[in-house]
Amino acid sequence: MVTASNPILKGFYPDPSICRVGDNFYLVNSSFAYFPGVPIFHSKDLLNWEQIGHVLDRSSQLPLGNCGHSRGIFAPTIRYHKGIFYMITTNVSSGGNFIVTANQPSGPWSEPYYLGEEAQGIDPSLFFDEDDRCYYVGTRPNPEGVRYNGDWEIWVQEVNLTSMKLVGESTKLWKGALNGVIWPEGPHLYKKGDYYYLMIAEGGTGPNHSITVARSKEVTGPYENNPNNPILTHRHLGSDYPIRYVGHGDLVDDINGNWYVVMLASRQYEGYTNLGRETFIAKVTWEQDWPVINAGIGKLEQEVTLSLEEVKKVPKSSTYHFTTNQLDDSFVMLRNPKDKMYSLTKRENFLRLFLFKESLKEESNPSYLAVRQKDYFYQASTYLEFEAKQELEEAGLCVLQSNLYHVRFVKKKEANKEWIMVIICENGVDKILVKEEVTAKKLELKIVNKGQEADFYYRVNAEYKKVLENVDMHLLSTEVAGGFTGCTIGMYATSNGSESSNYADFAWLSYEALKE
Repeated sequence: MVTASNPILKGFYPDPSICRVGDNFYLVNSSFAYFPGVPIFHSKDLLNWEQIGHVLDRSSQLPLGNCGHSRGIFAPTIRYHKGIFYMITTNVSSGGNFIVTANQPSGPWSEPYYLGEEAQGIDPSLFFDEDDRCYYVGTRPNPEGVRYNGDWEIWVQEVNLTSMKLVGESTKLWKGALNGVIWPEGPHLYKKGDYYYLMIAEGGTGPNHSITVARSKEVTGPYENNPNNPILTHRHLGSDYPIRYVGHGDLVDDINGNWYVVMLASRQYEGYTNLGRETFIAKVTWEQDWPVINAGIGKLEQEVTLSLEEVKKVPKSSTYHFTTNQLDDSFVMLRNPKDKMYSLTKRENFLRLFLFKESLKEESNPSYLAVRQKDYFYQASTYLEFEAKQELEEAGLCVLQSNLYHVRFVKKKEANKEWIMVIICENGVDKILVKEEVTAKKLELKIVNKGQEADFYYRVNAEYKKVLENVDMHLLSTEVAGGFTGCTIGMYATSNGSESSNYADFAWLSYEALKE
């Protein structure tokens, strides 16, 4: 028996999908406008997870163009059948729904098999029946006409795995549990005993998010609504409850016959959610051939007892050093990387970011390499060597919710001088909160975040100097900034509109959780 603490994946890891192969579990998440796409994790105990790569790690698999921050990749599903791993998802910005395959979950994964206009809608899933037939399950607008925002339905159609195309007729399966339901989505089909089970999310991905389930003795229905729906939601717990937006689940069993469900939920602090949607886990039992989540409790638990033997992973260091020619899997960037955006070989033991004219305020590929914010109490720091050559060049740290909402802690050239600045971007408009002249080329930057406030420090030689304290960070929350992503924290460099041959060198990036 092991005890897992929720969330099992902290930070911006939404829309989890899970599958088991023997005693190995594999889990994937949505990635939206970030590259590489669809992080993939491995565990043997559902407690200790290790990222083993990204499913979409080539631009040919993941064309993002200048897509919006909350566009790109939506809701992947991972499945395994007869020696092959399948991942199906939607690129809402380019190409629609597609499948990639691999012999090993760490890759390499194939180029996309696009399913075409027949596979309309989003949130596709695959189901392999006992006769080896494969089915596509998705959500689409009401074919009879959308009567209100979110008037969609769940549907199924067979997939030919040789041609990677839908075949036969599509069939409507279910509209959802409630009258006037909005956004029935995230569907997954399972077979257990005599029944096919269809589990979906409904109510939208905000405060009314929920998990509901229906069943049928035929894969194409008709599906019977569970009279106890929703089987999990936190919408009845009020806006002050610390865990919100619960939904979008995927079931998995272990080798001992025990069942679990992973789903997304959000931790709020002082009423705001900066971490995005995270991955949580709960136990599942079966009563009268229906799944029951956390029987006798009816909501997510902070700690979950799992009927598995613990298999520990080697913990990662809280400091990322650039001593090899490959970035750690934790790092992501925005959209498809340009050639020579960064280098790990130009200078030994340093990451070199080249100054592009693109900035974080644009829907483009700026010079930005980041990791996810996983805590409300943390400190992030970096060692920077940078000398601005022309006006408006800047480099440093950023806490980013989107191109419209972020906080930059940078060294910047302005009025022919170099300054340390804290700049907050609110709805696309920059505001300089503090500026202090600095002449040193080498310096360290540090952000100490405490709930919804942050302090900013830098040092050149000895002691850190606090340049600003108690900066309000709630503007970087989902409730203010909108969208589907959480915050990332990373290294940034830009020439802000001018062509430049300049660069910034970073020796390390540190992210460390702090106690409240």
